[in-house]
Amino acid sequence: MALVIAGERSGVGKTTVTLTLLASLRRRDRLVQSFKVGPDYIDPMFHQHVTGRACRNLDPVLTSEAYVQQCFARHSQLSEYALVEGVMGLFDGVKEGAGEQGSRGAEEKNNAQCLTDFASTAHIARLLDLPVVLVIDCSRLSGSVAAIAHGYRSFDPRIKIAGVVLNRVGSDRHLSLLKDSLEPLQLPILGVLRRQDNITIPDRHLGLVPTAELPELNALIDRLADLGDSCFDWQRLLPLLKSEPLFPSASASLSPSSLVRIAVARDRAFNFYYQDNLDLLQELGAELVFWSPLEDADIPKDIQGMYFGGGFPEVFAQQLAENSSVRHAVKTAILKGMPTVAECGGLMYLCEQIIDFEGKSWSMAGVLPTSAVMGGRLTLGYRRAVALQDNLLVKANTIVYGHEFHRSHLTLTPTQPLFETSRYDCEENMGCEGWGLPANIHASYVHQHWGESREIPQQFLKECLKVASSKT
Repeated sequence: MALVIAGERSGVGKTTVTLTLLASLRRRDRLVQSFKVGPDYIDPMFHQHVTGRACRNLDPVLTSEAYVQQCFARHSQLSEYALVEGVMGLFDGVKEGAGEQGSRGAEEKNNAQCLTDFASTAHIARLLDLPVVLVIDCSRLSGSVAAIAHGYRSFDPRIKIAGVVLNRVGSDRHLSLLKDSLEPLQLPILGVLRRQDNITIPDRHLGLVPTAELPELNALIDRLADLGDSCFDWQRLLPLLKSEPLFPSASASLSPSSLVRIAVARDRAFNFYYQDNLDLLQELGAELVFWSPLEDADIPKDIQGMYFGGGFPEVFAQQLAENSSVRHAVKTAILKGMPTVAECGGLMYLCEQIIDFEGKSWSMAGVLPTSAVMGGRLTLGYRRAVALQDNLLVKANTIVYGHEFHRSHLTLTPTQPLFETSRYDCEENMGCEGWGLPANIHASYVHQHWGESREIPQQFLKECLKVASSKT
């Protein structure tokens, strides 16, 4: 058993409730594994900060339904308790079946064809056969809470609503009204969180500010743990959170390659990585060398590949620009043939410049003959991407699935792009994107999860091995 924390919509406090539960469990010295529905990077950082264990993303668009089950089984059985934080509202997903499913199999595609809540929190709860706790924002309602709870409980009979958490309750009188309204439903109230003035996680243009930038985070987590000790019905919650394997965990069948060293940029500017991607590289034989383009004076020594994840290079553009020795070292290494993967923020770092929200220009690595310009328009959504040519990671005509989430655009598009992209849930063409020249780079706005596409990191390491062989 484990528990899914869902919201009736976005912004109701799912993350606060999740972190409060995790903080209180950790204060009790409980070993807890957390999961996050969807292609999120920042919420998992907060989970990991609290639990000390890497949060795992559960996303059947980026991977598959089978992978979601296997990932949950593999990691939840190693802990006492397991908790899944949902995404958006409980039933908010995408329409499945718009395009070919690649390696996921025709049977799975046909089974999912009719779903319009594919990859939603409800979909994950059904896949894992887990009960759901519904978080309701009560700040602007009283009696209507019963209609909301009843609607969510009855909408899909396959979903078991174990109870509700009432968030942003204003007073004892307010709570009394809410309880009276919910009483006829006989739906357990598993938690009550009053309006909190001293618990605020700052955000900015792509969501919450990451953990590495919050010096007061530990004090905040302590306040959440204090809150969690008193606001939840632990007698009812703990049995629901208790972890036990529900599905067979797929055994790893990877053949480690000869050891190669991959420099992984990880600091305040670059920290958007799926833990499963890093694990796969290590399982395949790579040694990951974490380093900082912000702080280090040079790139790591004796490496055969580089990996730049996403993040917020625009926020730290001045500091990145001022570290000219690293910028030049990155460019020199790439121009000499170093295999390099750069996703979103990593792509921006390889450009000639980043032009920030105030219009200021900051020099970057200068590998790509274009500049990244920050703007107000948000590019967001799942992508179906077809490779237009053989490149560092995949062969021509290979279909990959990914996710875009950025507020920048490039001043110049590549003459030989990596991908032709379309929306995942319809045939709308999103244009061509991605840089594959020089041939040893793969620079794209599309974030990929490699869990169901292990041939991608295998191909990356194969190219890295060529560098290692050429130096022996």
